[in-house]
Amino acid sequence: MPLPDRRAAATWFVRASAALLAALLAVPFAAAQERPPAELEGIERFVEQGMRDWAIPGLAISVVKDDELVWARGFGVRRLGHPEPVDADTLFNVASVSKAFNAAALGLLVDEGAIGWDDPVVEHIPQLRLYDPYVTQAATIRDMLAHRVGLGRLTGNRLRWISARNRSEQIERLRHLEPEIGFREGYVYSNVLYMVAGEVVPAVTGTGWEAFVEQRLFAPLGMRRSLAGGRRLDESGNVAWPHQEIDGQVVEIPRRNFDAVGPAASVHSSAREIARWMRLHLGTPGEFEGRRVLARETVEEMHRAQNVIQRPAFEPLAAYGLGWRLGDHEGRQTSSHGGAVDGMNSLLMLLPEENLGIFITTNTFNGFTGALAAHIMDAYLGIVGRDRHADTWERHLERKAGLEAERAAIHAARVRGTRPSGPLQDFEGRYDDALYADARVHGEDGALVLTLWDDPLQVADLEHWHHDTFRAVWRNPAMREEFVWFTRGRDGRIDQLHIDWNLRPAMLQVGAYPSSYRRVASFRRVVEDR
Repeated sequence: MPLPDRRAAATWFVRASAALLAALLAVPFAAAQERPPAELEGIERFVEQGMRDWAIPGLAISVVKDDELVWARGFGVRRLGHPEPVDADTLFNVASVSKAFNAAALGLLVDEGAIGWDDPVVEHIPQLRLYDPYVTQAATIRDMLAHRVGLGRLTGNRLRWISARNRSEQIERLRHLEPEIGFREGYVYSNVLYMVAGEVVPAVTGTGWEAFVEQRLFAPLGMRRSLAGGRRLDESGNVAWPHQEIDGQVVEIPRRNFDAVGPAASVHSSAREIARWMRLHLGTPGEFEGRRVLARETVEEMHRAQNVIQRPAFEPLAAYGLGWRLGDHEGRQTSSHGGAVDGMNSLLMLLPEENLGIFITTNTFNGFTGALAAHIMDAYLGIVGRDRHADTWERHLERKAGLEAERAAIHAARVRGTRPSGPLQDFEGRYDDALYADARVHGEDGALVLTLWDDPLQVADLEHWHHDTFRAVWRNPAMREEFVWFTRGRDGRIDQLHIDWNLRPAMLQVGAYPSSYRRVASFRRVVEDR
């Protein structure tokens, strides 16, 4: 075997030495980042107490100040019953924090002159049809990103559960989505329209949304582990597992793929890498480590109020930008966004006047992320004497007690001693809804089973409640109990299946709690099955 060229060997030695030196230097640097700065003395005890109270298995946090990552650390475990710890590099589904990445992806195309914020979406997605011809032609990219089209939460939120449905099919069914308020008359949060806006990216560039975000945003920011979707998650390693409180106990739940509504909720990232994303928005907006990623005007437009969020009189004002919620903390303007999907809860908070950014992510639902962010902002602003965790925990317990009373009332209203109006075979068959597509009811072991969209994660056992009403107990513990009932047509046969969608349970846990958002969908029996 010939000896290597001396210059090549020398070059290799220099590179290897440099790499080794960088690695050695990185160890104390990373360790230093795990120690909180002086302003946050005692913060670790605060975090640990909050995690105990809220029964949070794992939490990761990063804090950016004056364009530097000053703290990044993990607490707890990635998955209950397993020893692997959460650290600053653990991947979490950041849920609706993804919306700002969607707005930024579109902002890149605005910078290039390929699109404008005020382009009608139908110009780029000609197959789009909304509930009204005028709204179809007039709804712009800005309208969808600012949640001012007037439809989405009460009806469209359920579309994001259709994990077996692709985006084009969801867009096809949007013509049946009814408005909740008039076009541009206010704020209606819409996951499904964020997906539609994101589909402008492949329509204009020919590159899929996920690849575009990873190549044009993650790569220049050095977010090497972050994923714009969930399909490669199992290959990544160091990934948090979702958990949820069920009957008073936190347990792991199945991980659901949200790529069908990707631009609204499918980014997976870590506390350390989200810190890089926060730095892009602070200091010199749009610039990262001396490199221009987005035009300053584009970033500022994302953080400019586009739509007022309706709130009770005399409460602090709130607005929505393009992928960011705008508010204030003790008189300082904030740009933030929360995110919650099955068993994952995140909060990204920017305090631009202080050049401060905070990101917190957990692997279960909880109200602690907001309290922790407020505590950190107080520390940097010199505000003392406020126990943000105690305030939040007290409100949570009061709300929970009220909801438990309402749940008891639901159970008390059950009519005992009734039976279905006919044999269970009468209820079996396929049902269809123009918006929500198909549902199937079949018999299994002497009982009824409901399956939505032929999706194995959307299967519920129907327990008889009273008369022709059944309680749907989903086999996927991430889903909530809901009520369904059947009605008969003029011929006396079962004609419709009605589902009382529990779109956003107030307690974000399993149980027939009253929901913050509810809607009844009626599925007609498919004629061939009658």
